[in-house]
Amino acid sequence: MRLAVLLAACTLACAQAPDAAYQPLERAYSALHARDYEAAIASFQQAIEAAPARASIRKDLAYAYLKIGENALAREQFHQAMSLDPHDDHVALEYAFLCFESKQQAEARRIFDRIRRTGDAPARATAEQAFQNIDAPLALGIERWRAAIALGADIFSAHFELATLAVERDELPLAAEHFERAWRLLPDRRSVLVDLGRVWMAMNRPEDASAALLNAVWGGEPRAAETARELLPHRYPYVPEFRRALAFDPANAALRSELGFLLLRMDLVPEGEEEFRILTETAPGDLLAATQLAFLLNARGDQVAALPLFDRVLSGADLELANRVRAVLRAPQVPIRQAAATASAPDAREMAERSIKAGYINDALKYLELAHAADPSDFAVVLKLAWTANLLHQDRDAIRWFDLARASTDPQIASEASRAWKNLRISSERFRTSGWLYPIFSSRWHDLFSYGQVRTEVRSRLPILPYVSIRFVGDSRGAIGAALPQYLSESSFILAAGLRTVPWRGVTAWFEAGSAIGYRSGHMLPDYRGGVSAARAVGSALPGESSGWFAATTLDGVFLSRFGKDLLLYSQSRLGYSAGPRTFRSQVYGNANLTADNQRQYWANFVETGPGIRFASSLLPSSVYLTCDLLRGAYLVNSGNPRRPNFNDFRVGFWYAFSR
Repeated sequence: MRLAVLLAACTLACAQAPDAAYQPLERAYSALHARDYEAAIASFQQAIEAAPARASIRKDLAYAYLKIGENALAREQFHQAMSLDPHDDHVALEYAFLCFESKQQAEARRIFDRIRRTGDAPARATAEQAFQNIDAPLALGIERWRAAIALGADIFSAHFELATLAVERDELPLAAEHFERAWRLLPDRRSVLVDLGRVWMAMNRPEDASAALLNAVWGGEPRAAETARELLPHRYPYVPEFRRALAFDPANAALRSELGFLLLRMDLVPEGEEEFRILTETAPGDLLAATQLAFLLNARGDQVAALPLFDRVLSGADLELANRVRAVLRAPQVPIRQAAATASAPDAREMAERSIKAGYINDALKYLELAHAADPSDFAVVLKLAWTANLLHQDRDAIRWFDLARASTDPQIASEASRAWKNLRISSERFRTSGWLYPIFSSRWHDLFSYGQVRTEVRSRLPILPYVSIRFVGDSRGAIGAALPQYLSESSFILAAGLRTVPWRGVTAWFEAGSAIGYRSGHMLPDYRGGVSAARAVGSALPGESSGWFAATTLDGVFLSRFGKDLLLYSQSRLGYSAGPRTFRSQVYGNANLTADNQRQYWANFVETGPGIRFASSLLPSSVYLTCDLLRGAYLVNSGNPRRPNFNDFRVGFWYAFSR
């Protein structure tokens, strides 16, 4: 007994902890063997949660992503695997090649350079060839732009292109030099400061990077400002950081104004006054700075120095600031509308443009309203009013301005306003009505079928939307029964109320309850139906901008109460090529379709494959297209099948959809 207890204790002491990732990995590899890549990916993700430090799981997950064409996700998993196991040269090569394919040449070049120096012999050979394929064109381009600059091409594009190539070749000092020279030539291109800031951060020059990025934030280019904010610390800048940024670009009026107000909030009045004094000298059109300096001078009793500044503001176009000055001087206020009647529309438009460039969108809206009041027939101003209101998320006002701009005699303004008005109105309305119609002729059934639905739903912020709908399912012959499955032609109008989910990654669930009214029989029967729909597409779409390959698949599961509570599954996949100009586009593709049901009825279990073609034209609405498919099919269940196990079908259809 003692010996048995001792052996059991030793066994427990020596036993290894169970592998938490074993079961999900077993499911993942089984799914891979069955080519069920979605299930394999889900299981690999579970295994990673159980064993996050195991590089091999991430590598296998990356290969699974490659199987379904998700190269970006595969690249990320290879990167994680490379970080966990830096000595796996094969993983590093996979990551580098994916970086190169996704235009991340600098990262790819770095990885190839490392492997060609430290990897094993086969990896070194592959990496050397890949490195030279990247590095040689970069070196040639850098030398070409250097020669052009030396010959006198001291222009923005030459310096910018040289700096861009230098970044990809990891020549960071050269890149920083020419990004700065490019920006000095075109100071309004604030996006170059973002590039310069990134390079200085990579060179471990955080103070210089902060100076460049702060000038981009307060530079009047909204996209550059947003990108720069993401690169800066998530806090308000300190005074020394503002001063370094102004030393880099002393002409940045917006940045100097921000520093001036910061100093005043810190009770550093003399220093703040000095900043506003510089502004009034270097930027005479900055009426806000002139007003603030005048207030400071007036408060400390220097009315003589303040008076010229007050006069500058009173004679300017900013009526709101002018009224503030009148309040200090105890002069009568001028109503904004009265002043707008005599305001100069060109001046207001110019001030609006300046405000937009400086990033002061609220001020731009005020100036545009003044310009519109002075000249209501200027539809260019009306269109800018609409876009400005849209930027400020004032959608009701934006819809009103877009609607007004649609009446412009300028076709370009009217067209742009009409498109924006329609899109914004649809997205903001409480109720939305949509519909579709799909008549189709089938040689297999020698009949013309028609399917359609009109649905009105209540829009809300909830993930579930209620709706009411009317469906139509019918055919030209009314030949239902044993020869023609009822699901093809119910010969009914179906009135229903239902719920659907907001689409999430192409997946939508829905359920509805109603009544089916047979237009041939006159009978009314209860009807309950619901399902899940998923769709995925990659490549060049039919109404897209360019030609190219495409792939698309849809998967629908539908429950129908009136047909023996049957559950039908439809899968349709297409792979092909989009070609032709936008005036007449076509897609040539191959079909792979599967239909099945849980009751194993012969007519509901079959596969189809064959070529097809679709047509669309810019002369028609974007949701209209014609389809022609030539299919060869086979029944998967032949019990009770009065037909042959195989069939041919030629289908011609017309699809139309609308939303309002």
